[in-house]
Amino acid sequence: MLPQPPLWLILIAFICALGPLVFFHELGHYLVARLFGIPAETFSIGFGHELVGWTDKQGTRWKVAWLPLGGYVKFVGDMTPASTPGEPESIPPELRDRAFQLRPVWQRFLVVLAGPVFNFILAIAIFAAFFMILGAPRTNIVGAIVPGTAAAEAGLKPGDKILSVADQGTPNFDDIRTVVLLRPNETVPLRFERGGQVRQIQVHLKSDTVTDPYGQKFTRGLLGVYPTTGVLQRLPVYEAVPEAASYTVRITRSMIDGLAQIVSGQRGTQDVGGPIKIAQIAGQQAALGALPFIELLALFSINLGFINLLPVPMLDGGHLFFYAVEAIRRRPLSARALDWAFRGGLALILALVAFTTINDLGSIGLWDRLQRLIG
Repeated sequence: MLPQPPLWLILIAFICALGPLVFFHELGHYLVARLFGIPAETFSIGFGHELVGWTDKQGTRWKVAWLPLGGYVKFVGDMTPASTPGEPESIPPELRDRAFQLRPVWQRFLVVLAGPVFNFILAIAIFAAFFMILGAPRTNIVGAIVPGTAAAEAGLKPGDKILSVADQGTPNFDDIRTVVLLRPNETVPLRFERGGQVRQIQVHLKSDTVTDPYGQKFTRGLLGVYPTTGVLQRLPVYEAVPEAASYTVRITRSMIDGLAQIVSGQRGTQDVGGPIKIAQIAGQQAALGALPFIELLALFSINLGFINLLPVPMLDGGHLFFYAVEAIRRRPLSARALDWAFRGGLALILALVAFTTINDLGSIGLWDRLQRLIG
């Protein structure tokens, strides 16, 4: 078992992971807003007191704040960093035609959407670079079957080409592994090709509990197949980019799958983590080397983009939902309705932060140590 990385490495890795992802996310908002001629008052990485900053020629204050748990772009016309609409009378007359809240709804929609989209673009760029330099997984053909496993009991054979598991396409073994891992002890449909014929069978997946190099245990689903040799293949840029985009879509789908399992009760909440868990994982991957850390950045970027698309007030997805309602109604929601929605969204986010922090403290053994001290 590997030792846990030192605290200084965890903190540096956390800042190096979250800082660039937040910057890229907010840069998406900023650049699309500039495209529409919407001025920004503040571009902040982090919240709270400003540590360092400068003001550019357009009057935008660029700053780094002391609490590195996110960031924001505050446009002219925003009452708060969360883009709560301000009163039009509070906007200087010379800026009212350019204020964010007074722009057409389709422009506001695109400005807000750009943040999550930029996170997905960053992940695609990282994966494309990996596929060009290190190679991409390119096979879903079974090379070997482990005796006594779900695959053996289902009658799979070497040479079978696994097309989908649980109705999710599996063009390579990474996808097979991802889908199976989330379904311990479940019975799932599996489509495969043998001798030019496509067949479908029901497979009862097995499970085991494994310990990662840092001593953390988790339960995973097991199929019991190994790929053929020559799994990785270097791709030219014109193949790497679409392959990376497809790979990013499949990872996003697995996140949706995992979230649906938690909501439905099929999966426990013990794996849901917050800032402490993110910092811990970032430090562990940084200790393993540059490539694992960069790959983690891509996964975190997808996660950040996906979470921000959830229709929760205060998040980008909440704003997008309100803009969609405004477009349908042809008028915005009332200020009172928006105020209550944002308050509810803030309460939900604070509750989630509290829950994940309690989960994180449990994952590092704090509650067990306290119980031993008390007992």
